[in-house]
This record gives sequence, C-alpha cells and structure tokens, in this order.
Amino acid sequence: MAKQGKRFKTALSLVDRSKRYALDDAIRLAVDTAKAKFDETVEMAVRLGVDPRQADQNVRGTVVLPHGTGKSVRVLVFAKGEKEREAREAGADYAGGEELVKKISTENWLDFDKAIATPDMMGLVGRIGKLLGPRGLMPNPKVGTVTMDVGKAVKELKAGKVEFRVEKAGIVHVAIGKASFGSEKLAENARALLASLIKAKPAAAKGNYLVSVAVSSTMGPGIRIDPLAVRALAA
Repeated sequence: MAKQGKRFKTALSLVDRSKRYALDDAIRLAVDTAKAKFDETVEMAVRLGVDPRQADQNVRGTVVLPHGTGKSVRVLVFAKGEKEREAREAGADYAGGEELVKKISTENWLDFDKAIATPDMMGLVGRIGKLLGPRGLMPNPKVGTVTMDVGKAVKELKAGKVEFRVEKAGIVHVAIGKASFGSEKLAENARALLASLIKAKPAAAKGNYLVSVAVSSTMGPGIRIDPLAVRALAA
C-alpha cells in the first residue's frame, strides 16, 4: 500500500468518510483540501446505473461549463475556403485541409487538444482516423465537432465545452475546474455537468441512474456527495 504523505493525511482528516455531503459542502471541502503547491484540478466522478456494454445504454454528450475548466484548449479545424477563415477568426489555433492531414500522417503531429471538421472534410480526415481516434481527437457529429458552424464550435471549446463519456465500469469522470476558481464557481460548473448527465439518460436505463457521486482535487481525498440531493438539485 502506498504511503500517505503528511499533506494528504491532513486533508483526509477534514473529511468524514462515512458521510455523504450536500453538493455545495463537498465542493467547499474539495477546495479546502487542495493544498498542493500547484493549482489543483477539481474532478467529479459519477457512477451511473447503466451497462455500457449495451449500445442503447451508452452515455455520451457535451456540456459548456459556465466558468470553463481553467485549461487552455488548442483547437484545430479541418476546413477550407470561407469556413477556414471563419475558424481562424473565431480563435482556432490551426485551420486548414489536406496540408494538416499530411502533417499529421507523415510527422505524427498531434499538438492540439480538440479537432473540428466541416462535413465535406470528413472523407479526408477519415484517412487519419487511426491516429486521431485512440487519442479522442476524431471529430464526431454526436458531440458537435462535425459541423458547418465552425465559428460557434471553436468558441464553445475555447469557453469551456467539455465532452463526457461513460467508461466500462459505468463511471463518468470530468474535470470541473481549478481549485483557484473558488467553491461558488466550481459548484455552478458541477450543476451544469449533472444536469447534462441527467438529460443524457438513455431510455433503456432502468432503476437508479445516479448511483454515486464524488468530487476530489488532484492530490486530495474523494468526498462523497448525497446522490438523492443531487437528483433533486439537477432535476
């Protein structure tokens, strides 16, 4: 078993492990236990009552966090002509067509965090799907990254739009901001995420959907949240 450091033990002493906290109280505790020398990320983990092995119970979507994530996002847009100009004007870090596909395929260049494409570019982008897909960089219409409205898509990603997807264990992990945001802004981000998760509930999911909810900072302990209060809050 890994040895717990003094800082972690101090943070752990602030948390009642047997208790399920109200959302606002849990967020405040997560901020209070973020004592590292860097600005820790605060993450929410939600266990859902779904079976991800079933195609009709996959949970996937996006949410624009009101206060962003605190992370600078490098956005690449596959587009040409007017749409390429629109992407650049909206703040895209890179925009272009075949030259970008060639750079990625021949140089294994992947210095970006998100990729957007216009529908007419997807045939070209498909050539590098084996490089983009495993890294979560492949544009997808289901999450709004295959679109003709590239300007809007770029601005949303830059403003804090994040993607969520249920893992094999039925858990969704999403970073909701930095500890320096303060508890109020983090709580607003958390509510936005929870509302989007509830909205994304598959029709095939039966019984208890939000099984458990927890929040933690990068170096801090997990803090469990009362799922009953969350359901009422996000409804």
